[in-house]
Amino acid sequence: MSKKEAYEKKQQAQLDEISAEIDKLKAKASKAEASAEIEYHKKIDELRDQRDAAQAKLEKIKASTEEAWEDLKTGVDSAVDSLGKSIKSAASRFD
Repeated sequence: MSKKEAYEKKQQAQLDEISAEIDKLKAKASKAEASAEIEYHKKIDELRDQRDAAQAKLEKIKASTEEAWEDLKTGVDSAVDSLGKSIKSAASRFD
């Protein structure tokens, strides 16, 4: 397996884990009071937008050549890291 393929798998696994965390927040939202539920859903929508943007960046890497993918790596790393922090923040705020 090339470095590119290993990187793609690692980042995809992280995005899949983040998607699961978003689903957990959605489940909590359904149990929240009406006012809190609105806040939950707003944050969940923001997190999904961030996840989709990170996924799009990862898709660019998947479509890139073995030589060009490292130029795109920083953007994906940053997007996934930021998304992970946002998930942790949202989870702690809604606990």
